[in-house]
Amino acid sequence: MSRNILTKWKILYLFGILMSLTVITSCNGRPTYRSFQGGVWNTTYNICYNSDRDLNDSIIAVMKQVEMSLSPFNDSSLISRINRGETCEADSLVRRIFIKSQEVNRASYGRFDPTLAPLINLWGFGYRKTGVEPTREMIDSVMRSVGIAECRIDSGNLIVRKTPQTEFNFSAITKGYGCDLVGEMLRRNGCEDFMVEIGGEIALGGKNPRGEEWHIMIDAPLENDTSIIHSRMAVIAVSGCGVATSGNYRNFKQTSSGRVWHTISTTDGLPAHTDLLSATVIAPSAMEADAYATACMAMNSDSARAMLDSLNGIEALLVTLNPTDSSYVIVPTRGFPEIRK
Repeated sequence: MSRNILTKWKILYLFGILMSLTVITSCNGRPTYRSFQGGVWNTTYNICYNSDRDLNDSIIAVMKQVEMSLSPFNDSSLISRINRGETCEADSLVRRIFIKSQEVNRASYGRFDPTLAPLINLWGFGYRKTGVEPTREMIDSVMRSVGIAECRIDSGNLIVRKTPQTEFNFSAITKGYGCDLVGEMLRRNGCEDFMVEIGGEIALGGKNPRGEEWHIMIDAPLENDTSIIHSRMAVIAVSGCGVATSGNYRNFKQTSSGRVWHTISTTDGLPAHTDLLSATVIAPSAMEADAYATACMAMNSDSARAMLDSLNGIEALLVTLNPTDSSYVIVPTRGFPEIRK
């Protein structure tokens, strides 16, 4: 839901059909697949669904609901009002994403934490930029307000923050959650076959127009901070799940101490340094895939594998760099789908 959403465009969908078609129809009474593309939250969305009804207006309504609840880039959103200290009850979207964020925070040894928001802003990657390079004193001051584990939702449905300065930026989980909500809306309207992609995060259900699982292309981690470069690294066939990829190679900046990346460490408040180039996660929901992919990038590959091994129903493809010849080292977890090169 920000400019750095573009850094999460690591996954492309492959339909095996021309997506320039607005409506895909089959003869002999076979299903009708509809294609819907556009822009939202400073990124793009691509949606394909099987329905005899045009549900595009409902899709837009869901995305607007997500923005007005969870976007810290929209001053009128609920989360922006909460961040300003206004007395606001958490709606169902905030509650659901807050609870899931605390769950991922525990599973990731505290590395996934949406209350890093002021630090992300401080380093120039968030929704409010200072325009100055942070000092250790500035970082330490902000760190005192970080810790979603020390926040809660009380009996009155109000979020109790760790400190009055604590702010929330759920962007590292919201796009996946938005995909899930669009998928849930489609299912409520009788649509079981769909692919919902927003800014690179994907929710999948049923079959693609060819009657197969959805074919997803995973990009190679090619470093570029000015444009999106796609180079096929692998293809997987999946359905009934969420897919997300995170990496630091498309959102970085130069500082006086060298290059820094947008993933911030909860241990010292500095941009995280890790041997991982990217992490592609498959989970029961796109929300979980989104959050765990981000969590992986805040730790080294050994810690990421240990975290993933402790989780049920979540698999990943981790990519590191071979220092001897600069080739990619692709390490899938045990249950990751077959990789097609």
